[in-house]
Amino acid sequence: MRSYVQYLAIVFASMMLGTTGCTIRATIEQTTDTTSNITGTTSGAAWWSEDGQIKPDFKATAFVTMNQANLSQDLAAGSGEYLGSVSRLLGIPSNHQSAFFSAAQANYAQMVDQDPAGLITLLRETSKPFVY
Repeated sequence: MRSYVQYLAIVFASMMLGTTGCTIRATIEQTTDTTSNITGTTSGAAWWSEDGQIKPDFKATAFVTMNQANLSQDLAAGSGEYLGSVSRLLGIPSNHQSAFFSAAQANYAQMVDQDPAGLITLLRETSKPFVY
C-alpha cells in the first residue's frame, strides 16, 4: 500500500509533466534528432557491426569526434597520446609516426577551427604519404 506522501509525489510529478508539455514522445524525438545530427548523412547502422562494435572504417572518425579538444592540443604540440592514437587508427606505421606528427603540427593552423568531419578529412589527407 502506498503512503500518502508517495501518492502526493506521483500526483505532483504527473501535474508538472502535464503542465510543462513534456512528453515521452517529445523526449524520444529530441534524442533521435540529436543522434541524427551526430551521424550526419551516414546512417548510424553504417558505423556499427552486427556485434555492436564500431566498424574499422569509422573508428578514426568516432575517435576524432569524441576527443577533438584533446586532439587539438596534441596537434598544436606535435605530439601526445591523442595524436598517437589517431595516427594508429589511420594506419600509420610506428616508424612513420614522428614524421606524421610533424606534418600534422605544420598543418595545425588549417585544422584548429574545423568541425570533426573537416578535421578527420585533413588528418586523412596529411596521413596519405605515411600510409602504405
